[in-house]
Amino acid sequence: MIDRRTFLKGSLATGALAASGTGLACGEAPVGPPDDGWQAGDVLHLLPTANHERILLKASFARARDEAPLLSVGRERVAGLPSDSTGHFYRFDVRGLAPETTYSLRLLEPGGGPICDAWPLRTFPAPDTTPERFRVLAFTCAGGPEDLYNLGFFNAYLPHALRQRLFARALSFSPDAAIANGDHVYWDLKSKFGWAMGRSPRAWWVAGLFDRALPVLGTPNESVLKKAFGPQIAGLYGVRFRSLPTFFLQDDHDYGENDEASDELRTFPADDFMLDLARSTQRLYYPELLADQTLPASRVRSDGLSESYGFVRYGRLFEALLYDCRRDFRNARDPATQARDSGFVPPDVEAWLLERCARSDALHLAQMPSTPVLWTAGKWGEWYPDALAERDGEKQLRADADKPWWDPGWNAQHDRLLSATASRSDRIPLFVSGDLHAIAAGTIHASNGRALDSPLVSLLTGPVGTGALGWPSKFRGTVPQPSGTVDAEETIAPLEENGFSLIDFTPAEMRVSFFRWTPDRPASEIDALEPFETLVLPRPGA
Repeated sequence: MIDRRTFLKGSLATGALAASGTGLACGEAPVGPPDDGWQAGDVLHLLPTANHERILLKASFARARDEAPLLSVGRERVAGLPSDSTGHFYRFDVRGLAPETTYSLRLLEPGGGPICDAWPLRTFPAPDTTPERFRVLAFTCAGGPEDLYNLGFFNAYLPHALRQRLFARALSFSPDAAIANGDHVYWDLKSKFGWAMGRSPRAWWVAGLFDRALPVLGTPNESVLKKAFGPQIAGLYGVRFRSLPTFFLQDDHDYGENDEASDELRTFPADDFMLDLARSTQRLYYPELLADQTLPASRVRSDGLSESYGFVRYGRLFEALLYDCRRDFRNARDPATQARDSGFVPPDVEAWLLERCARSDALHLAQMPSTPVLWTAGKWGEWYPDALAERDGEKQLRADADKPWWDPGWNAQHDRLLSATASRSDRIPLFVSGDLHAIAAGTIHASNGRALDSPLVSLLTGPVGTGALGWPSKFRGTVPQPSGTVDAEETIAPLEENGFSLIDFTPAEMRVSFFRWTPDRPASEIDALEPFETLVLPRPGA
């Protein structure tokens, strides 16, 4: 419990955020461990993604530009496309590149002068080759404003300097790609904690208030977005990930809401403003997903990008199927939505997932939804019916409890996806998720009494930004637990600690290294973190 004096002391101790074109405080560089001496000039953030033939880069600048900057990639120069209305944000799209090639990138002024130092970025191997190794950095819940909901010791979010220190340690292991699974920002608006977040007096002081009747970009909402979300993304990542292809998957908070349901309010399906907010954030700050010919055509934009569904393909060694469970959320139980079917993903996306599980020639395949598999915290927008209910005089998670406005069709879709993943006998059935603010590993043998063809491995990768008030045991009154609908065993029961995972794939095996840290330990320990647990799983038939 937090007494009123502690609340007021923590709230008043935080100064207002100074405004700038990008939402970073004026003149303030991202705070973190000493950098590597790379000269960023007036570049405030860089987040690239890549496949075997294409690089997409999002960038922001401290100074507004009248003319588009250029990106030099080898001998080619590509003009930036403006992403905002003030000339601070640009995206660069480079195609026709060679596979498995390290390119030297550099941002240039329109006249050719350098804006910053050059940096390397390597394209992925061709889809029909078999690399010897692939290492992916996986994490979740990196977002959270430092200056909105800070109660001294009882922080809702880990301070930026500590998050950046965790990132620095993760990057020291030289991953080949990073997958950030959901909750890149927290600024809830309509849901029950909106009074303390996006519609609070504090939010008005820091960033202003969104006007839901207006578009996000090109209106006063754009300034609110930059001030509210800029520090959580551009201010957090800065230029640290410039040489690492990154894949960002959105979840509920990225739409400006927590997933909640009552007779008065159901936050999803997303309304028009929520969709605009999520799209605008992605447009400015982090790359869309690179599409290919296997994705349903309706989910691919004319520029060959996908906002919510995509993949990571690293030769024939590894394929990840990434899907946002909030963008096309359907609830047939709720007459207000007029949905005739149920699902976290629409039928055409589900068909794509089932087809890839059956036909992909990848040696390792992982499904990576934004909503976790195996565990529940009694949330409404989960695959599972479990909810907190009275039993023997105390509240417990129960699968037979009545969860208001929960749709059994979600769990039916869950079972179809699990069955498809477990149907192949030549690889490890694998789900990798985030969202639940925990580190965990487990194996599912059956769901709703039906045995899977092969035991299915599920991982929670670890939250980077969660503070003391954000853990499920505090926020929801329970630690995550296996759903009562699955027959499962836990290798690592959910740990409410900050951390990340490194997952190594070779033709013969998968190796998962889990890292953890808590604020009651010295910050200096982060710089030497080693895995507290490593799981080694041989690939069947290797």
